[in-house]
Amino acid sequence: MEVEKYEHHGKTVSVMTEMKGKHRQHCLCFAGCRKFFPESPNNCRIAKATFENCVKFGITTPMYECPEYEK
Repeated sequence: MEVEKYEHHGKTVSVMTEMKGKHRQHCLCFAGCRKFFPESPNNCRIAKATFENCVKFGITTPMYECPEYEK
């Protein structure tokens, strides 16, 4: 498995090459959740907290399960 480094959210991070840039394809939020409004103050509280954590630690976390998802 190949691993590469690149710049994400202003930090140098490592990623499995085959997964780079695919987090939205794996994220429940991007699968049509009615509560998901990225870049908006009305964004889902879970999505907002998850994104803030990602930026804080320089990570990417797709959402696989969520108790508040609404199609």
